[in-house]
Amino acid sequence: MRIDFSQSFRSQCVERLDEFDWVAIDDPALCPASVVIGMVRGGETGEVGFYLTRRSSRLSRHQGQYALPGGRLDEGEDASTAALRELEEELGVKAKPTDIIGRLDDFPTRSGFCVTPLVLWLDSGIEPAPDPDEVETVFNVPLEDLTQPQVPRLHRIPESDQPVLSIPFASLGDEVFSPTAAILYQFREVVLYGRSTRV
Repeated sequence: MRIDFSQSFRSQCVERLDEFDWVAIDDPALCPASVVIGMVRGGETGEVGFYLTRRSSRLSRHQGQYALPGGRLDEGEDASTAALRELEEELGVKAKPTDIIGRLDDFPTRSGFCVTPLVLWLDSGIEPAPDPDEVETVFNVPLEDLTQPQVPRLHRIPESDQPVLSIPFASLGDEVFSPTAAILYQFREVVLYGRSTRV
């Protein structure tokens, strides 16, 4: 399902995110973090894409994994401030608070983070300039990948009592695992299909 980068689609996103009753987690045992689902124009096609990164092998945690731009909150920051800072630090993309059009449920990770996903609608002329110390590659993934019938997949792993969700991305020729996949799946359900699905 092709999705064009248009004001009508932006309006749909805003409306559905406004209607979504997101859940916050208040657990002092978890380290607060935020990530960005940053929607942009997909190259020459005019489709909506979003930024997905492959983390640098130089990092001390989660090297080489697919991830949304983001990271832990610095002292005194809220999720929005941290998300905008991390987006600029990782990808060289300077966004404004008014680019934030909504948020999704907080997501607790097995590695001890509480991740707040923020949805941004970004200027179509922005070109990312990733920091090589943090980001090995940045992808502009078409939203169409999230609408495929094989989304999502569920896996059993020894580290978790619950099934772990993944998403196969045709444009990457690869599979992305949770927490990134779980956050993107909820984004798909809320924004593309208008369903208040929990993950």
